[in-house]
This record gives sequence, structure tokens and C-alpha cells, in this order.
Amino acid sequence: MTATATATTASAPHKSVAPPHRRYARGEGAGRANWLSICVALVGVAVTLGPIIYLVVGGLRTQQDLSTNPTGLPSPVMWSNYGDILANDVFWRQAANSLLVAVLTTAGVVLFGTMAAYPLARYRFKGREGIFMIFTTGLMFPLSVAVLPLYLLLKDLGLSGLPALIVPQIAFGLPMTIIILRPFLRALPMELEEAAFMDGVSRIGFFWRMLLPLARPGMVTVGVLAFIASWNAYLLPLLLLTGDPRGMTLPLGITTFQGQYASATTLIMAYTSLAMIPALVFFLLMERRIVDGLTGAVKG
Repeated sequence: MTATATATTASAPHKSVAPPHRRYARGEGAGRANWLSICVALVGVAVTLGPIIYLVVGGLRTQQDLSTNPTGLPSPVMWSNYGDILANDVFWRQAANSLLVAVLTTAGVVLFGTMAAYPLARYRFKGREGIFMIFTTGLMFPLSVAVLPLYLLLKDLGLSGLPALIVPQIAFGLPMTIIILRPFLRALPMELEEAAFMDGVSRIGFFWRMLLPLARPGMVTVGVLAFIASWNAYLLPLLLLTGDPRGMTLPLGITTFQGQYASATTLIMAYTSLAMIPALVFFLLMERRIVDGLTGAVKG
């Protein structure tokens, strides 16, 4: 009995166990890495949120308080700064203009981008990759490079005001939209499309009835990106929306307001904070959907 147990013990595989000091070293290294990651994340959060918090808090100060104690808490708290901005009819008109332009731009980018990405992802035809490369090269030419020729072209076409702002923003939003949606649409199973065709569904019917609902995460992603880009646009509105401040968008309205109230820094900070809040809240609400859409595009 003893000899058998001894033989069994001798034949059992030997499991190496790390010495206690090595296990402690590994645990200490992992703990240091975690603390380093936390510190880097906190620094990133501070760098990102610090200017925003300072801007919002600065809108609650008096001009004298901002001059004498720029880094302290507001004393007294001037809620009237935000109240004066919210009571200004020009601010709401500019917000409505920004919202209208952003919504129409987002709808155009999502609709036309999905329609362009669908054949580039699902069909095989001559010149497909060349067409895709044309859209890809669109990312190499920012709006600032083409803004003056674009202004002259829109003027020749007779477009002005908000419509002249919507059309170029849709055009410049298509490259990124197609690049994101193409792998997403390509990942959808071909068997689903073949089954739909066998049931008598046309290609257009498949696009509207089945493809769009399935591509909703990717469409939400590109829609949020297009909305934020349109809301924050400044250079093109600067050239196209001149004259009456009521016809401007909020980013351009901030510049106009700053020119009128150059000495009222706290009012300018309050105006900027209120103009920034809608896009920030919208992005935070849609953050998870953006990640889901980009994840689907990467997997595709």
C-alpha cells in the first residue's frame, strides 16, 4: 500500500509553484500598472473637463471677481449672466438655425452615405474600388482648403443663407460616412439578401425594409458625428452667413456677440457655455451607440 502510494506520488506530474517573492513582485507590478493607468486617465479627464468647468463657472462671476480672483469660486454667484443670455431672442434664433442646419445635414449625410456605401459594400462591378478611393481621398482635403472656391461656386449657383451651408456640409460628410458604413454593411450575411430575393423582394425593397434596420447602429454613429461637426462648424458659416445676427448659427453668433461685448468677459463665457451644452449633452447620450457602431465597423 505504501509502496504503491509512493510510486503514484513519484509518477504524478510535478507542478512548479512560483516562490512567494516572485508572486509578490508580479502583484506589485500589476498594482503599479493599474495606478499608472488611473493617474493617466485622471490627467486626461482633468485636461478635457478643466477648460469646460472653468468656462461654465466663469459665466457665474462678475467682471470684477474674474479680474481679482480668476481661479477661485464665484463670489457672488451671478445667475443673471445666464438669465440675460436666455432672455435674448437672438440667442434662441441662432440656436434654432444651428439645430435646423445640423438636423438636415445629418439626415442628408446618413441617407446619401448609406445609399452610396450599399453598392460599394454588397455589389461587385468594375471600378468599385476606384470609386471608393475617390471617396477616401476626400478625407485628404479639409474644408478650409476648398472654402473659397466653394464659396464662388455656391454664389454662381445662386445659393445663399442656410441652404448654401447645408449642401457643402453633406458633401464633406460623405467620405467619413462611407468609410465607416462600408465594412459594417459588408459584414451582413449574403444569405439574408438571397433569401429576400427568393421571396420576391427587390433590391430597393431589401435596402429600405431590411438593410436600414440592420444597419441602424452604424447609421447612428455617422449621424452623431455629422450632427456634432455641423453644430460646431465655423469657417463656412463665416463666409456664407453675414449680415443680420438672427440668420447666423451659434458658433458664428459667439464671435459676433464677443465683438459687441468685448469688455463683458463673463457674459461671453456664459454665451459660449450655453452654445456648447446641446452638442455635449447629445454626444454623452449617444456615446454608447457610437461605440457599438464603430465596433461593428471594425469587426466587418
